[in-house]
Amino acid sequence: MIDLHTHSTFSDGSLTPEALVESASAAGLSALALTDHDTTEGLAPFMVACEKAGITGVPGVEISAEYAPGTMHLLGYFMDPDHAGMQSALLRLREGREHRNHRILLALASLGMDLPWSEVTAFAGSDVVGRPHIAQAMIARGYAASKQDVFKRFLGKGKPGYVERDRLSPKKGIELIRAAGGVPVLAHPFTLKLRNKALRSCVAELVDYGLQGIEVFYPEHGPERLHLYQRLAIAFGLTMTGGSDFHGAANPAIKIGRGFDNIHVSDAILDDLRSRNCLRSNH
Repeated sequence: MIDLHTHSTFSDGSLTPEALVESASAAGLSALALTDHDTTEGLAPFMVACEKAGITGVPGVEISAEYAPGTMHLLGYFMDPDHAGMQSALLRLREGREHRNHRILLALASLGMDLPWSEVTAFAGSDVVGRPHIAQAMIARGYAASKQDVFKRFLGKGKPGYVERDRLSPKKGIELIRAAGGVPVLAHPFTLKLRNKALRSCVAELVDYGLQGIEVFYPEHGPERLHLYQRLAIAFGLTMTGGSDFHGAANPAIKIGRGFDNIHVSDAILDDLRSRNCLRSNH
């Protein structure tokens, strides 16, 4: 069993890369991918920890792409973390995220919720601060009861504390991952908020850009969604990936490798994913 979607303290997870690997080992996983948001900084210690634990480490990243009406995230696997073009783009995305964070705090202040930046960063383990850390600081201040409450009332898309940020276009995101030798995969497609026909058209467009996979196995994918995404993967010749989207303490109901105990990602998926690696296939 493997998990191809996890986060560490280098983005918005609560475990260090090393602790993440320890949890994966305890859960009996044979392979693990680290897919932090807009950064590959945690991959070096992650890969070392995987080697020590006897787990196959998969270098990854999760990039937000510009999309409406929902949100689009692209997962990249097996890319070269040191690729100059990728690092330059990721740096711009992180800078845009930081600018957005401060605008969110201004928006919250206008709603009567003062939140010092120092209190937000206290919840972040590294330099990539995001909305989950702002949510934790809001809860600590008593402005909301839970993370779900924060996003439902304040920080979710369309809510009074929500602020857009700079993102790559889907085409640019896919091209960036492929240029770095990686395998681009569409993460949790339900967040696109598209019905079947529109989703099929969107996936067809992404395939034209170079998409190579779709995240089929995911905690919030019920049987209907799972079968839909399986059919799409088969129709477009895409690899079917899966993972828990594990963040640790931010969502303790999600278990590494198992989600809500409703996913089981086969080791065979890793072989298919690896076979599409641009570095190996000399794309």
